[in-house]
Order: sequence, then C-alpha cells, then structure tokens
Amino acid sequence: MSHAPIVIAVDGPAASGKGTLSRRLATQYGLRHLDTGLSYRAVAQALLASGQPLDDEALAATAARAVDFSGFDAAALSAHEVGDAASRVSVFPPVRRILVDKQRDFARVPPGAVLDGRDIGTVVCPDADVKLYVTASPAVRAGRRHREILRLGGQAEYEAILADIERRDARDMGRADSPLRPADDAHLLDTSQMSIEAAFLAACAIIDAARAGKN
Repeated sequence: MSHAPIVIAVDGPAASGKGTLSRRLATQYGLRHLDTGLSYRAVAQALLASGQPLDDEALAATAARAVDFSGFDAAALSAHEVGDAASRVSVFPPVRRILVDKQRDFARVPPGAVLDGRDIGTVVCPDADVKLYVTASPAVRAGRRHREILRLGGQAEYEAILADIERRDARDMGRADSPLRPADDAHLLDTSQMSIEAAFLAACAIIDAARAGKN
C-alpha cells in the first residue's frame, strides 16, 4: 500500500492570515509545516548581518545555499527590515531556484507537509494534493498587522503599513520569476470578513472534500 506524502499548498499575499492558518492545518492533519517566506528572510538576514549588499545576486545565491530550514529563528526573522530585505532578494532567479529545490525536498518527506508562501501551488509544488489561495483586501490586512504590532507593544502608523503592503503586493505580483498569483486549480479563500476560526473550518472542508474525492 502506497503512503505518498500529503502536500497542502497555501499561497497568498502578506498579512492574509495564511501562516496562522497553515500552522493550524499542519496540526490538524499531522503534517510538517514550512513557512517558505522564512527561507527568503533567512537569506536577507544573513546578508544584513554580514553587512553585504542586498542587490548582489551572486552573494544572495551563496547565502541561499547555506540556509538551514531546521534552524529558523522565527522571532528574529519577523523583523520589519528583514521582511523588506527578503522581498528584495527574492526577485533573484538563482535564489528562488536554490530555495525552491530545498522546499521541494522538505515536502517530499513523509508524512507530508503544509507549505505556505507566494508560489507553492504554481511553482514549488504544482502537484500538491490541495491548493489554497488565501487573501484579504489590503486595508483589512494592514489593519490586522497594525493591531498585532500594537498588541505586542510596538508602535506603527496604519497608513505606513498599508503603503508597505501595497508596495510588497506590487513587487510580488509584478516580478518576472514566479509572480504571486493563484494556481489555476487553487481554492480561493477570501478572509476579509472571516475570523481565523471560520477560515480554518472553511479550509478543512475544502481539504477533506479534495482528499475524499481522490480516495
């Protein structure tokens, strides 16, 4: 009897809630979880820490080869400056190729995985068992991020966060290599008017139906 790894691809723009949703789905289905955005943030952090430029493709590729998925410090990688730098280095095709290979290797390990990012269903795992595209309006996403920053004791202006999200959306959707877009067979999940619990239940219903259909 075959026990092929189960792969669930979760894509979407920044602050759409895909990370929180993906972690819950991984727990629900007993799968491993990978926030692929952290791999790009790890490259950016390595360059920032060593004082190297963010616009050197060769240096970024070298940093990508050294990324260890088991050693991510999510707290350190969540810093705003790291995220902005990651959006810059992620446009380099060699960086994307190196990290995509690593991400595919991660997904192949039984029992499978939930991977979230920008190009999981379209590039990293185009044969994923289930593909979700999680989104929300820029205004809603900015509001969520703003409330989270304030809850954690930080300070930020809503307008600045909204402008940053819109700038990142344009960069992610407009890049030549692996632009952010829903896979043709992805299930769209707009969480603008959804709580995380409602989004989780909707995602589980989609996954359960898809798995039942394949079985």
